[in-house]
Amino acid sequence: MMGERLCELRKDAGMTQAELGELLSLSKFSISSYETGKTTPDDATKVRLAQIFNVSLDYLLGLIDEPAPLRRGEEVLVLPPALPKEARESIRKYIDFMKTTYGVD
Repeated sequence: MMGERLCELRKDAGMTQAELGELLSLSKFSISSYETGKTTPDDATKVRLAQIFNVSLDYLLGLIDEPAPLRRGEEVLVLPPALPKEARESIRKYIDFMKTTYGVD
């Protein structure tokens, strides 16, 4: 379950296995191994994955089905899991546009 979720989160973020591996100081082969369920990341890596993708550990581990954000607050926008990649990219671009328009980082 975790491997499937990790693969889905990575792809939704438009990230390659190599890019995710670089963020974690791991090889793309390690990421592939996690995604296929051949190995399981250690607890520290699980926490880092939850931080990178802003999801709860419960979601990452398959204990809940809603990707509850790790960081909660007004700044968190929860998108439907089935939202197509193109729609997610449009939302990201719109957010960047609004940041520029209002001069915020």
